[in-house]
Amino acid sequence: MKRRRFILALAAVATSPPILAQPAPPFRIGWISNDRAGRTPFFNSFRGGMRDLGYAEGTNLIIDARWGEGSLERLQQLARELVQSRPDVIVTQGPAILAALAAGATMPVVFGFSGDPVEAGFVDSLARPGRNCTGVSFLSLELVGKRMELLKEAIPGLKRVAIIANPGHAGQQSELRASQTAGGALGIALAYFQVRSEAELDEALASVPKSRSEALVVFPDAFIMGFSSRIAAVAAETRIPAISGWAQFAQAGNLMSYGPNLRDCFRRLATFVDRIRKGARPADLPVELPTTVELVVNLKAAKALGVTMPQSLLVRADEVIQ
Repeated sequence: MKRRRFILALAAVATSPPILAQPAPPFRIGWISNDRAGRTPFFNSFRGGMRDLGYAEGTNLIIDARWGEGSLERLQQLARELVQSRPDVIVTQGPAILAALAAGATMPVVFGFSGDPVEAGFVDSLARPGRNCTGVSFLSLELVGKRMELLKEAIPGLKRVAIIANPGHAGQQSELRASQTAGGALGIALAYFQVRSEAELDEALASVPKSRSEALVVFPDAFIMGFSSRIAAVAAETRIPAISGWAQFAQAGNLMSYGPNLRDCFRRLATFVDRIRKGARPADLPVELPTTVELVVNLKAAKALGVTMPQSLLVRADEVIQ
């Protein structure tokens, strides 16, 4: 009797439908930025990086994107809502990093940041972040000196340069010291203008010609880059050529930009997210510095400014705007 029951049990197991393994739930990423939703080149670069790594939105990946639209108050509210929704990872940039951390984010935070993340308090060190944040810093002091050299190459008789910078931007003092060192080596004197608000930017732009400066260096950060077109308009009016570190600066009508390829940087953030998805801790993932840089020259602006760009500089440009 026992043998018969055993045989019947085996038969029942053999004829039972197989238990299918449940698919893993989609990986949830919260993206937050103070940009406008229609201006998404960096977001699209990040999404492209995720696709390259085999992620498909709606299948194994969900991205919840939120946009501050330039309002810090809105950004802070969105950050609180995003943190409360408990995504697996938050990917962010600029002032949205602070908003996410202030909202109590304890999940991994992957950032693209124009300043020094150590000075900003996001990480303990570049090599060992030690906290829940890691990513890419666009700050490279070598590029600061190179921008001065490019200005000197474009304007050989250059003797005095104005610098516009946001003193609240982490790493700004390091950039200023690097500029002073480079300027000294090139025989260029500097005038320094601090800009914390739109009103202070207008005051600085009005004061640059009075300082007898022949060119303008703008330290790049998300706040100041938002006024690239206004700076270009004043530069054209005063005939004072300007250079900064992000391509959008030259594309907005200024003479030149030289700095990290931000599209590549944001595509690189996908690698951080993928490694975290596979078990890595942000605390152990070193913050990276830019690996690709780009020179953008605006010949239309050069003509309006009366600057003849040397061929030696044009052949090195990654983009020349006619």
